[in-house]
Amino acid sequence: MTAQTPARPRKKKSRRGKFLIITVIVLGVLLVAADFALAAAGEYQIAQRMREKLQLNEDPSVRINGFPFTVQALRGDYRHVEIRAYGVPIRNEQQGVDLRDLDVEADLLHTRVELADLLAGNVSKATIDTVKGSVRIKAMDLNRLANQVTPFDKLSIEPDNRVATQTPADPLVPKTTAAVKLSGQTNVAGKVITLTAYGQIALVSGAIQINIDDIVLDDASLKQIIPQLRQALAIKIDPGTLPFGATPTAVEVESGSFKLSGEVADVPLVQR
Repeated sequence: MTAQTPARPRKKKSRRGKFLIITVIVLGVLLVAADFALAAAGEYQIAQRMREKLQLNEDPSVRINGFPFTVQALRGDYRHVEIRAYGVPIRNEQQGVDLRDLDVEADLLHTRVELADLLAGNVSKATIDTVKGSVRIKAMDLNRLANQVTPFDKLSIEPDNRVATQTPADPLVPKTTAAVKLSGQTNVAGKVITLTAYGQIALVSGAIQINIDDIVLDDASLKQIIPQLRQALAIKIDPGTLPFGATPTAVEVESGSFKLSGEVADVPLVQR
């Protein structure tokens, strides 16, 4: 009889394989953590500069999109930086601008700055290929502006869904008008009246102009006040310049707000 040779133990190889896998996982986690930490440092520096540039009371929210951040940093080209600030007051007595609750947004496409300069907060040479900026004007500001003419309360902003959204011949052409539905209350001779107004907003000289076509009251016997209400709601809202001086080119009605947006190309990250 021939004796069989016993199989060699594989424990050492198995342990080495597990060790290598664990090592690779740990290194991967450390690299990802380092990448996120580096991105956070860059976001902090941009937030500091944007607070000064946009004249905010506190740092805006900044997010550098794209992973890994390190690759973008080595190239000095950050593909998409999001900047968001909420509840921003805008006051300019000379221009008659007094808004207290704006949402300001800017999308920076291809921000170009060396990593060392970014981390040092030295962004005087940084440039942006394209900035898409927008502001949202909310119902609180609309209500306050309308109250300067006629007492309104609980005004709300909604798209007018009765009107079918028309698709422009060229989808790249910005929309300069949008259908709107305003709802709220007013006081007539001590009586609270609920109203619903339908019309349009239009982009006029960089501002939003409200034009009301029809008003429905819960008390039809008071229809004689409709022309007065229509005139009171014909408000022009000018938020001033968009982020980075972008030219307003489009308006939109959202649930709870009017949105004014535009874009600008080849601009510095901060004023030189």
